Amino acid sequence: MSLSRRNFLRNTRNALVGTLAFSNGAIALLAPSRAWSMPLQQLTTAEGETILKLTRHIFPHDTLEDAVYAFVVKDLDKAADDPAVNKLLADGVKDLNARAAGDWKSLNTDQQFRHVEAISGSPFFEKIRSTAVVSLYNNALAFAHFGYEGQTGDGGYLNAGFDDLEWLPEPAAADSGIRPA
Repeated sequence: MSLSRRNFLRNTRNALVGTLAFSNGAIALLAPSRAWSMPLQQLTTAEGETILKLTRHIFPHDTLEDAVYAFVVKDLDKAADDPAVNKLLADGVKDLNARAAGDWKSLNTDQQFRHVEAISGSPFFEKIRSTAVVSLYNNALAFAHFGYEGQTGDGGYLNAGFDDLEWLPEPAAADSGIRPA
C-alpha cells in the first residue's frame, strides 16, 4: 500500500503524535519505534492533547510515556461517537481553556493543577477519570512499565513469580495455606 503525502495529511489531521523518550526500559521492548501516533475520529487534536495532559494530572506517573496515556484519549474518542459524550468532552475542554483565559495547556503545571482541582467531581472530570482507570492501567505498555507479569496459564501466579514479593515478610508455614503440587 502506498501512502501519498496528501493521504497522510488527510488521515492525520486529527491525531495525537508523540515521541517515546524511554531509554532501555520495558516499554522499549514492546514499542516498534520511538514515534507514535493515535488517529482521532471525533476529537480534535487540541482536545486530545488537553485530555491527555488532564489525564496526566489525574493519574500522575512521571516516568510513564505519553503513548500509554494516549490509550485513554483513544477510548474517549470512541465514546465520543455518542453526541452527548462528544458534547461533554468538547465543553469540558472549552471550560478548562476559559478558566485559563486562553489555552490551559500553555499554563505551567501548578496553574494547570489548580484548574484540575476546581473541576474535580464535575461530569467531565469523572468521565476522564472513570475511563482512564481502565484504559491507562489495562494495556501491555502499562503492564511493562509497572512490572506486572500478568496471568500466565493455569498455574497463575504460583508458578510465575508469586513468591518474588521481597517487600513482604515471609509468612509462617502454618499461615501459608496449601500449595498445589
